Amino acid sequence: MNARSSLHGVPPWTLAITAMLAVQLSNATSVFVIGQVGAGGTAWLRMCFGVLFLWIIARPNLRSIRKKDIPALIVLGVVTGYMTALFLEAVDRIPLGTAVSIEFLGPLTVAGLMSKNRKALVWPALAILGVVLLTEPWHGKIDGVGVLFALGAGICWGSYNILTQHVGDRFSGISGLSLTIPVAAIATMPVGLHQVISHDFAWWTLPAAAGIALITPVIAFGLEMLALKRMTHTAFGTLLSVEPAFGVLIGLLILSQTPTWFQALGIIVVIAAGAGAQRGGRRRSHELPLTDLPLKTQK
Repeated sequence: MNARSSLHGVPPWTLAITAMLAVQLSNATSVFVIGQVGAGGTAWLRMCFGVLFLWIIARPNLRSIRKKDIPALIVLGVVTGYMTALFLEAVDRIPLGTAVSIEFLGPLTVAGLMSKNRKALVWPALAILGVVLLTEPWHGKIDGVGVLFALGAGICWGSYNILTQHVGDRFSGISGLSLTIPVAAIATMPVGLHQVISHDFAWWTLPAAAGIALITPVIAFGLEMLALKRMTHTAFGTLLSVEPAFGVLIGLLILSQTPTWFQALGIIVVIAAGAGAQRGGRRRSHELPLTDLPLKTQK
């Protein structure tokens, strides 16, 4: 039994939650590497080491790629790379929880646009309230450049969710990642390579970047791809409203970024929205790729 089949019985929202925690853990620990090689350099190293690990685990089958698959693979690779690079630029300027909250507006918008049930819009609306409480815009003390980087990462994040589901339906397991992460490494090379070679970094920087890459993109993005194969865009996008809370929590534990009472209230609100979003969030049988249908229905 392979890892993919063993995870098939796990609720998709559980995979998504685990992936979110892994992403925020890698983002928080990346702050220390950013101090050595810059945000762009850190993102590029994560993608490069990600390629190494993925090709060891799942060597890509280039013969399985059809011509019509190439555009989606390239765009997803570029989006993945710059989702990471732009977010790390934001985290270098603003608190982790705040950056995640702003970035979350991307998948939140996707969730609202993709929903066919107007009642589902109550969850994005509730999540928006939580995001406002987490960002505390009334203080007026926030780095504008950091906000712009977070918004750019949010655009990439929303696009990433759509494209990941599409590529995940086409390629089994994490084979899709083994095809897109190399594209991400190439795409982020212009913003990362010069930062790496121009810095005199400590010996632990490369091993640390490798360890972070094993968490994200390898484990976290792999779990996200498996979750998106069995969830709707709306359910997954709104479930991600829990991620700003994880950002605040991890920021507190690892970076000593203490949330205010309003941010604590925001955590409660976004968790409520995420819990509500998972109800009825499984993709229907006719929406699933053939390989995800019950065994008795496969040819």
